[in-house]
Amino acid sequence: MSHHIVEAIDLCHCYGDGTQALTNITFRIHHGESVALVGANGAGKSTLLQHLNGVLLPTSGTIRIGEVPLVKETLRDIRRTVGMVFQDPDDQLFSPTIGQDVAFGPLNMGLPPADVAARVHEALERMEALHLKDKPVYRLSAGEKRRAAIATVLSMTPDILVLDEPTSGLDPRARRQLLGLLKAFRHTKIIATHDLDLVLELCPRTLVLHEGRVKADGSTREIFADQALLTACHLEKPLTMQGCPKCGGIP
Repeated sequence: MSHHIVEAIDLCHCYGDGTQALTNITFRIHHGESVALVGANGAGKSTLLQHLNGVLLPTSGTIRIGEVPLVKETLRDIRRTVGMVFQDPDDQLFSPTIGQDVAFGPLNMGLPPADVAARVHEALERMEALHLKDKPVYRLSAGEKRRAAIATVLSMTPDILVLDEPTSGLDPRARRQLLGLLKAFRHTKIIATHDLDLVLELCPRTLVLHEGRVKADGSTREIFADQALLTACHLEKPLTMQGCPKCGGIP
């Protein structure tokens, strides 16, 4: 079995205050797939993502990366396979310079200095961010922070890329640049987002979460064409699928 496969089996998560965030989540994502997680605020998207590399552990049920169950004893190896980009880049950028942030993961893997330098260069180059290497985070724009945060994950050479609201806070130009970069990646990608037009561009498959449960799992376009499903889950069609308000046609 490919180590790129991500599988959840009857995954449940209950927070300490008694909030049931996830209930019986089951899915299987194969090597090379680009899959979106969509849902209204509070649907469980971020909670689910945080289970995929062990930020949270299940209350019950199982997460597997290939044949390996995600448990405390396997976290180190799984986090090398599953790279997570958090919603707020400031959660990942904490060093004096961006270059040091990007080097942090490879250094902790015990790689020699020459290999670390090569990984830093390659990750920043892929994100078109080499010019940010010696800059502190407080001098970066929102789009630059986002690219730098993704570079910190890419320097670990993960097989699976998990992103939480990757276009949040970006202006149209920065969003367009980021979409272009993500399209070029051949990783397995799992993206939680409210940006449904991004989903149309990047993710042929979509999982719809509602109140902590999977309400649909299938073709993105078929899901976005199901008005009854969208209404029940408090979602709207992407702008590019909405009719012209004057003539009723699709733009």
